[in-house]
Formats: sequence, C-alpha cells, structure tokens
Amino acid sequence: MNAYCDALGIEAPRLESFHSNREANTYTRLILALLERGGPMTLVEVADRFEEAGVAFLDRALLSLQRCKPGRAPVVRDGERYELDVRDREMESWLWRLGLRTSTAATPAPSAAERPETPPLRNLSEPILIEELDEAWNETDISSWSAQRVALAVLDAHSGPLAPPDVVQFVSARTTLHRLRVDEPSFQKRSSGVAILADGTWSIADRSGDPFWSMRTAVRALIEKNRKPASQRRAPEDIEESLRNLEAKFETERLERAKIRRAILYAYPRTKPRCLALLDVAARAIETFIGAEFDRVPARLQDFDGIGAMEVRPLLRTLGFDHAERLLFELGPPRKTKQLDKGGRKLTITNELLIFGSCGISRAFGDESKLAEYLSTGEDTKLRRRLESSVKHLYAFYEYGRLHGYVRLRWGFLDETITAPWCAPLETVLPELKKQALKSGAALEVVVGSAPGWSDPWSRAIVVHVNRNARSWHNNLLASDGVPIDDRLIQAARLVVPPP
Repeated sequence: MNAYCDALGIEAPRLESFHSNREANTYTRLILALLERGGPMTLVEVADRFEEAGVAFLDRALLSLQRCKPGRAPVVRDGERYELDVRDREMESWLWRLGLRTSTAATPAPSAAERPETPPLRNLSEPILIEELDEAWNETDISSWSAQRVALAVLDAHSGPLAPPDVVQFVSARTTLHRLRVDEPSFQKRSSGVAILADGTWSIADRSGDPFWSMRTAVRALIEKNRKPASQRRAPEDIEESLRNLEAKFETERLERAKIRRAILYAYPRTKPRCLALLDVAARAIETFIGAEFDRVPARLQDFDGIGAMEVRPLLRTLGFDHAERLLFELGPPRKTKQLDKGGRKLTITNELLIFGSCGISRAFGDESKLAEYLSTGEDTKLRRRLESSVKHLYAFYEYGRLHGYVRLRWGFLDETITAPWCAPLETVLPELKKQALKSGAALEVVVGSAPGWSDPWSRAIVVHVNRNARSWHNNLLASDGVPIDDRLIQAARLVVPPP
C-alpha cells in the first residue's frame, strides 16, 4: 500500500526511470523517492535510495540533500523525517511537471485532410529547440508573456548565455508582438530567472524554478494551439460554459472546506509540552489542559478535521495523536530567515515578528518565563489566563493568513508579504468578498489596524466600498470619505447584509 499515491490517484514512480533526466535535480528526486516509498523518510534513507538507484554515492547524495532546502513545500519536515503533504497547493503542479498526471479529456480526432505531418510535442524534460520557437512565435502575439519567459525560451533553445541584442533580435525576427527589451529592468532583481553575467550577457539563473518550467509548458502549449485546426477549436460559448462550470466547482470546494471543523493549539513548553490551550474556531471557545487534564487532549482532538499549531506535526506526535485523514496547518514561520544585504546579514524570522507585522500585537505570547513560573508554582488560574491569551494571538495570526493568503513581515526598512502555507487559494477570504461585493453592489464591513478584540471582534468595524480598478486586476477598498484603505491593514472582513 502506497499512502501518497493512493491519495493522489497515481501510479507509484520508480526513481531509476528518472535517472537519465537532466532536469531532475536533487529536490525533484527527493519528491520522487517519497512518492515511491509512500511514507516518511530520513535524509539518510533517501540518500541510500539514491545510491541504490545509481543517482549518486551515499555521501555525496546526503550532502546534496542537506543543501537543497529539503523542507520546501510540498515536502514537510517532522523531526528527522521528511514527508509529503499531499494536500499542499504545490503537489498537483509537481505531478504534472514530473509527468505523473496526464490529461484524460477526450478531443475529437481530426480528419485525414486536416491532420498535418508534424512531429509530436517534446517532453517537458527536453530543452526547447529553435525549430519549436519558429513554429510557436510565427507572427504570434506574445505581448502577454513576461520578458523573463521570452528570454528564458531563447536561452534554453541556445543552450548557453547570449548578448541581450542577440536575444531581442532573435525574438523580433519571429514576432514583433513582444515586450522584451535590451535594457530589461526586471532582470536586475535578485529573484529574476534570468541572470546578468559579468560580461553583460544573459543566462538562465535557475533551471529548477517555476518560471523555467512554466516557460517550457507555455511554448509547447502555444505550438499545440497553433497546430489545432479551426474545426477543433472551442467556440466562445463553450469556453464561457466551462468557466461557469469551473466557478461552480470552486464554489462547491469552498463550501466543503468551510465545513471543516478547526482547532488552534498553543502548547508550553514547545518541545515537551505540559500544558495546552485549544481554541475551537467555529465555536469561538477556548479550553485549557493542565496536569492530569493534559492526557485528555488526544481524545478532544478527535472532534476536529483540521488542526493548526506551531510545529504541528512534532506536537501531535508528542501527544500521541494520529493525524491521518486530517488537515494540518503549520503556523510556524513560513520562512526561517531573510537576507538583509549582500554582506550576508540575516534576519531570523519568528512567529512573534510575523504576528506583530500582520496583526499589530507587539508582545505576542507575552513573557513565556511567566508560564514556567506559574507551571512550577501551581498557579493554575494565572497559567490558564496566560495560555488563553497566547492561543488568541496565534488564532489572530491564523485568521490574518486566511483573510489575505499571506502574512506580513515588518522590521526596520522591511515591509513585505510571505505566503501563508495554511491557506489554500480557494480559501483566501478577502478577494472572494470583494468579488461578491462588486457583483451584488453590497458594502463590506472591515476591521482595520490591529487584531480584533476577542469578546466583540466587530466593535471597531467600519463600512467600506469596493471600487473596480480599470487599470489592474486589483480592486480598491474606499472608506466612506473616499480615502483608499491598504488591504494589508485589514484584520477582518464580512459582507454588509441589508435588512429585509
């Protein structure tokens, strides 16, 4: 039995079948090894499997695994073991990327007269060919493509660095409808998929990242589209119907996820907990477990379908709770560090820092030494009050992430957002509320500034209106006096339902 592949509905892969795939880097092979095993593995076990499959010798494989940031989604770390989160938003894209998920949609076969003699589309693992770009960009409008995607395609086809004028000239010779420039400013950014070398030439910075793989997908999808005869292309009304069906499917999934009963846990000490606070999200009720009560936590958790906590997997393992078939929300920092400058200075990202940046709570969790004091002296009343306060802080952080799909990092000159891994795209609340408000003409009630109070969360709410921005996809929120409100400041939001 393979738990991962059974849950994903795929056949278990064999690591050996990807041995000759140049694009299968260490992290990719780590995912394959976990899919093949169907359960958690230590890095030593993965390295041993690499050696058995002929990928690399044990010591080099282990070193490579340690350096590849193995704890990135959809892989999660639980102590010394690494496992796959099959519910993670990245998992499905990895299955397509690895060729483990294929389309099953049936398309009508073209007639013999319509069937051109064309070579089959190449696999995503194979580099782009110049002939493919000739076919894809034959006076085709690619102005919607980013400059990065266009440049990556040319560099991939030439298998090496090129001078910027040569890249632009290559593209312009095939289509004039593009946005690439010789002095492309976006390539100066550290996060760019195109690197500018010391001699000024452009080169591919990262062949394992999403921009590179999405480029290959886009090029071959465009070739497939250009090859399709007009008789096979879908009518506009069919496309509109598919979009309506897709939206209905998304709405059904949103409603299903809204039914999930969730619990937020705060435990102390974090490594070997002796007391715990449990917040029932639906009931807005808090329970504390101290001393002999602590043994009742696993039985209480049986009532929930989703559980969130900092280092949630180690915590549940310590509690002896089997979390199979349940959603887990890791509320620890989505990133551990942030590089501050080229000199290598790094900022350690903590929950306290993110909760302050997101929710405006300046001393999240308070002084944890007080918890130790109350625990040792048996002052249960004060201990319960402190646990309740801490789990409220964690809940505010969780709700901010659900509302926006990200959390906010503010420190000194830094003010940026980090994706909240516990929030699925379909669950992000604020964009959906904006869409509903625009469609119905209703207003929104929002809490701005710091996290809402616990006893009366809407006491500071103000009424705002959604203003459609004609120049971008982003819809603005305007207060009653017409002043725009920064989305990042919003802590809670709901539709204003007019009285009957």
